[in-house]
Amino acid sequence: MLAAMASHPDEQIYESPGLRWNPKLNDDVKSLPRDERPREKLLAKGPASLSDLELLAITIGSGVRGHSVLSVASQVLRELDGRLAHVTVDCLKPIKGLGEAKACQIAAVFELARRHLTAERATIQQPSDALPYLRDIRSTKQEHFVCLSLSGANEVIACRVVTVGLLDSSQVHPREVFADPIADRAAAVILAHNHPSGTLEASAEDRALTSRLIAAGDILGIRVLDHIIVTRNGLLSMQREGLLARHIS
Repeated sequence: MLAAMASHPDEQIYESPGLRWNPKLNDDVKSLPRDERPREKLLAKGPASLSDLELLAITIGSGVRGHSVLSVASQVLRELDGRLAHVTVDCLKPIKGLGEAKACQIAAVFELARRHLTAERATIQQPSDALPYLRDIRSTKQEHFVCLSLSGANEVIACRVVTVGLLDSSQVHPREVFADPIADRAAAVILAHNHPSGTLEASAEDRALTSRLIAAGDILGIRVLDHIIVTRNGLLSMQREGLLARHIS
């Protein structure tokens, strides 16, 4: 998700989950804290944890004199809002900081994605349908909290890692969980996390966190359909276990 706020036309702050960038204070990637730099964040948490701005900055690679890579990436997102999936070299070339070579690079990446990733969206009809999206976290030694954005027809729009580490309600904040689903215009989400211990049981903390996120989703108009706990050998659906309280309509 990319949002822009400005108290003055020349002072824009771009915010996305895990990244707060002010061009006047952070004029390049190196000025960001190390764990907030796109490449380092990708290596630590995987590509699903990055915002569009961060992913595009990595794709572009580097900026040019007077235009940092984050500045160039933000210009691309702003100029091509809603049209990035169908980007062409001609629409990229006028953007400051993008030469013909980088414009070709971006266009090639999206064309490759279109050719190989445009299969029909998967639909979640039951908890086990979500397992292919959770395969990577089932055997990890750290807890990973994941959010699947769904359309009104329960089609998977995106699956992202929200946070990594011991999970509690102070770490997994609703604004981090729902930032991308809002940008996706999702109608619903499925929450999931792994238990490295192998215990398939919802803890009191799991239940409290789920209730908090359901309440936030209700306010935002985004339904929380389920919270799935996975281990190497199984899954637990809090919805099926009757642990989501009301909140599912």
